[in-house]
Amino acid sequence: MFLGVSSVFAATSSEVEERSEAGKTSSAKNVVLAFQDELIAVMQQGEVLGFKGRYDKLEMAIIKSHDLTKIARIVVGKEWKNLSNEQKSTLTDVFSRLSVSAYAYNFKAFSGESFDYVSADETARGGVIIHTVFVLPDDKDVKFDYMLTRKGDNWRIINIIANGVSDLALKRSEYTSVLKRQGFEALIAKINEKIDNYAKQ
Repeated sequence: MFLGVSSVFAATSSEVEERSEAGKTSSAKNVVLAFQDELIAVMQQGEVLGFKGRYDKLEMAIIKSHDLTKIARIVVGKEWKNLSNEQKSTLTDVFSRLSVSAYAYNFKAFSGESFDYVSADETARGGVIIHTVFVLPDDKDVKFDYMLTRKGDNWRIINIIANGVSDLALKRSEYTSVLKRQGFEALIAKINEKIDNYAKQ
């Protein structure tokens, strides 16, 4: 009798755990899909909106879906601990504006593009990777893999891997080099220059 009860309890616990894990990936998936819907909507109005209009519409969508503070911290690696609170705040603000500007620049017009959801995986550290494909009617599709971690009760994007290339790794390599060799002010100036260039094009 006790063996039967324990078997039922084990099966029930396993089912609860499976539902919990499914809920985790489903919540993370919803964050990514909602953000991608915003991107497509902005692209469809892209030429009419112009850069400033696209920036304004994407800003809140990015704040709601990305952990920009964590991304800024990862981008400068171990150098983060050497920054003052004011410098950390400045870097987070400037990097956030860079992120929005990059999206506003790269997703500027619509020609029938769409995002397709592929699958979701959990990471060893409790995160989730959402695999999607950006479908381009007249070109090769692009694989977009979104890495998400928890921020409080919500899932937030911390990295995007396009066709196997990590956006975070590229930025970290570039920005840590500038920070170590030229200092904090030079890094901020470099990021601001990138923002200005996006706005002009």
